[in-house]
Amino acid sequence: MLFKLFLAFAKIGAFSFGGGYAVIPLLYRDTVTINGWLTKSQMTDMVAVAQMTPGPIAVNLATFVGYRLDGIQGAAAATLGLITPSVLLALLVAGFFARFQEKYQVKSVLAGIRPVVIALIAAAAVFLVHGAVKDVFGVMLALLVLFLSAFTRLHPIWMIMIAGFLGMIIY
Repeated sequence: MLFKLFLAFAKIGAFSFGGGYAVIPLLYRDTVTINGWLTKSQMTDMVAVAQMTPGPIAVNLATFVGYRLDGIQGAAAATLGLITPSVLLALLVAGFFARFQEKYQVKSVLAGIRPVVIALIAAAAVFLVHGAVKDVFGVMLALLVLFLSAFTRLHPIWMIMIAGFLGMIIY
């Protein structure tokens, strides 16, 4: 199981460009759809907790999923699997990027990747909406936080605390 976890998360780490939220659709596909390691509800809960936990969401998710599946060893295998491709790629690219960053080809590749990253983040949002917003209150709360995020400087921790408080009252 440990090697399978490592490989699954190494694959996710190798193909998830764009940061933590871009990993969610890939992680969902491997852990829920393909391997059946988690239910959709479990995955949604882990994403919510990973968002509230300090640190990168992708690393938090890998750690939580690995721990759920095989304890401390599973957490280590999944987390190491997730970060190994990035570490190797960073070591390879760091030496060359400064030298070639102004080249047309490099700029073109980056321009092509950006829309894909946006699409993966949107897919993660759709996944989260389907798993977490189950009633009118949930829709209203999601829209309120979206508005606050877009148009105010309110810190996200305050939004999470307010939403948790409202959830205690409503639910």
